[in-house]
Order: sequence, then structure tokens, then C-alpha cells
Amino acid sequence: MADKAQFAMIGLAVMGRNLALNVEEHGYRVAVWNREPAITDSFMAENAGKNFVAAHTLEELVASLEKPRRIMMMIKAGAPVDEMLEKLAPLVEEGDVIIDGGNSWFKDTQDRTRRVEANGIHFVGSGVSGGEDGARHGPSLMPGGSEHSWEAIREIFEAIAAKSDSGPCVTHVGPDGAGHYVKMVHNGIEYGDMQLIAEAYDVLRKGLGASAEELADIFDEWNRGPLESFLIEITARIFRVKDPETGNPLVDMVLDKAGQKGTGKWTAQVALDLAVPIPTIAAAIDARVLSSMKDERVSASSVIQSTARFNITDRAQFIKDVHDALYASKICSYAQGMALIQAGSKEWSWNIDMRETARIWKAGCIIRARFLDSIMRAYERRPDLPNLLLDDDFNSLVEQSQEAWRRAVSTAQTAGIPIPAMSSSLAYFDAYRSAELPQNLTQAQRDLFGSHTYQRKDKGTDAPFVHTEWTKT
Repeated sequence: MADKAQFAMIGLAVMGRNLALNVEEHGYRVAVWNREPAITDSFMAENAGKNFVAAHTLEELVASLEKPRRIMMMIKAGAPVDEMLEKLAPLVEEGDVIIDGGNSWFKDTQDRTRRVEANGIHFVGSGVSGGEDGARHGPSLMPGGSEHSWEAIREIFEAIAAKSDSGPCVTHVGPDGAGHYVKMVHNGIEYGDMQLIAEAYDVLRKGLGASAEELADIFDEWNRGPLESFLIEITARIFRVKDPETGNPLVDMVLDKAGQKGTGKWTAQVALDLAVPIPTIAAAIDARVLSSMKDERVSASSVIQSTARFNITDRAQFIKDVHDALYASKICSYAQGMALIQAGSKEWSWNIDMRETARIWKAGCIIRARFLDSIMRAYERRPDLPNLLLDDDFNSLVEQSQEAWRRAVSTAQTAGIPIPAMSSSLAYFDAYRSAELPQNLTQAQRDLFGSHTYQRKDKGTDAPFVHTEWTKT
């Protein structure tokens, strides 16, 4: 058994390659396979002397492993995962563990779990966050699957995960699709976070005329306070990079069309299915779609006139206002995402530990941030907390930011600078704290044109539904 590998990696593109290197570096013998044998050979040549085993067929890969076998796939989500499972199924044995580390749709993971585990094989759908650098040096890992599968992979996953002062950034998220679900929502929060930062940047550059150098200094300063996070850190770094062709800040030379890979859209779809409002995340998705309409926007800019005006007399105060608005909006974005995780956990009986979810995001992942410690403490105080805005500490933080938040949003809107995510966060905050909303009128309209019925508020929320002939009264 000494020459057997303890772990296998299928797929040697950037993420698979870097995860394999990470596992090997932590003292494990790793078998590797790629559908193109030349890539496997190239990987082995580049890593000569390291503890890897090359396999040119799946039969060789399976035969090279200790039992229970632990085989991780880092391949394209969708049909390729099902095709690989069909090929592996006849080769593996009861008790073996197959891990899908791609961004798979969580319901596909649920189906695959049922199908694979019917044959006694264990299936893990694991979120992997942190990009190629995280994969190589320590990602945040979100595995979902059976308790048996978690115990089989735990030692390796804890070894390769990013480390924070709260431990390895990995936990057993829950059964079947729980891991991929949490990774999906992580990515939705990431969409919101990135859009909020982009809006803060846009307001400062268009409103104040801040240069890239000044923006770098502002974001550097913000990264030393409560906004400290990976995304704020890299934003400051981006502003300092010069374009070798023109000498201009490179960020100014980047076309304003943002891409997306689907996890954000999935997050919005699931939120609608579960009736969980996530307006900040939805606004971020819309913003990316609007950005893709570049030619249409350029044409519209010469046709549609604006009455926008911008008049800031206290530059330093406005920068502080934008900081506070970004922070409060960010809290709302996380609150929406965490509420969606709780709703999914309830819907599919996953029993996800919300404190653990915040803990494993403290390092390695894209949304790692200082205030995840505060989120951990909020769920320590109240594990069933329905919304972060109801936690005393977060309530206080948003309360302190309210005036600045409103000033920043109103100033940007008066200036005609689009801030869909920041304004959506504020609207979410105002709606969530409102005992009375105008949907009494909406329900009356629905009852008039469609006999959809309504409840009387003087009879309580459990009152029977009634119908009125509105046009006859």
C-alpha cells in the first residue's frame, strides 16, 4: 500500500492543477488524470520529483488509489460531470468517495447524490472558493455529502484549506447539495459586494473627479478599517497599475462590459422560488447585464438627456459618506445572502450551521472580510437569527451609518450616477424595518381584477381570506 496514492485529481486545468499541487504539498501522494494525456505528461514533467502518480486511463487512476478511494473532479459543470460519473461508476467500489469541485447546480448535485449513492458510492458536491491562488495556497471549501464522505475527506480538506484564527476554512456544510448551494449563495453575495464597490468607485470618480491614484489611497485607507476585505484590497491595487501601452491607469482602459458564469443568476432564481428578497444581489446581476449592452448604451447616451447636477462642498465628508454607505449596503447584501442560506437549509432539511458558514469564509474565499467575525458572533448569540439586521451589533452599525448612507445615495441619484445595488440595499433596509408597506393597495387591486382575496388587518395575520366586489360598493 505504500506506493498507493491517497487522493486523485481528475482535470488538470488551472484549478485542478493547483489543488493537486496543494494536496501533494501537504504530504499526500496524488494520482492525476486529464482527458488529454499530453497535459498529464506535461504536468508530471513540470513537477518531476514530487509525489504524483500519472494515470493515462481511468482504470489506471482507480487502481493507483488506496481504499476507500477519494477522487476529485475539477471539470466543467453540467453534462461533463454526468459523463465522468458514468465512466467511473463501473470502476469504483462501495465506500469510495467521488467529489465534484466545480460550480455545479445544487439540484444536479442532489440528483447525482441519489443516483451514485444507490450503488454504495459516496458523492460530495463541494464549493471551492478563492480562485487559482486560493486553490494553490488555501481555498475556502464547502463540501456537502454524507457524514461518511466527510470523515473520509476531512483530513485532506482541513490540510489544504485556508487557515484563519478560527481554524481551517472548511466544514461539513450538510447533506447532498448543501455545499454547492452555499457556494452558489457565496457567489451571489460576491456579485453584490463587487457591484457595491464599483458604485462607490463610480461616485467618487464622476462626482469628485478622483484620480486613480487618489482612489488607490482612499481604498487603501478603507482597507485598514471596518471595510477591510480581499475585494477592497485588490481594488486599491488595481488603481495603481499603469497601462504599458498608454501610461494611463490600466483600469481606465478596460471595457465596461462585465461577464458572469451563472451562479449569480441561479441565486436570484432560487431566491424567487423560496420567496426570499435579495434586491442588492439582483441589482448586481442586472448591472452586469446592462453593462453588456455597451453599443446600445453608447447610442442612448447621445439621445437621452439628463437634468443631473452635482455640488459637493465638503470633499472629505463626502468620501466618508460613501464609505459608510458602502459599509451599510454591504451588511444588507450579506443579510440577504445569509437569509437565503437559512431558507434553503429549511427547505431541504440540511441543518446548515450559520456560524460555521461565516467562519469558513474568513480566509481563502473571494468575500473574505473583517466583519465576518461580527457575523460569527451574531450567530453565536442567536443561532436561529432570521436576519443580520436584527442583531444588536449590526443594528447599531447600520444605525450609525444611516445619515451618511442616505446622503451618499441621494447625492449620487441627484447627480445621475447609477447606484442600483446601493439604493437597493437602502430600500431593503427601509422596507424590512417598516411595519406598514403599501402592498395593502396591491392586494386590493389583485382582488378587484382577479378575485385573489385578501385578509383584513384588523382580524390578524391568521384571519380567513375574503373577497369584495370592489366595483359594486
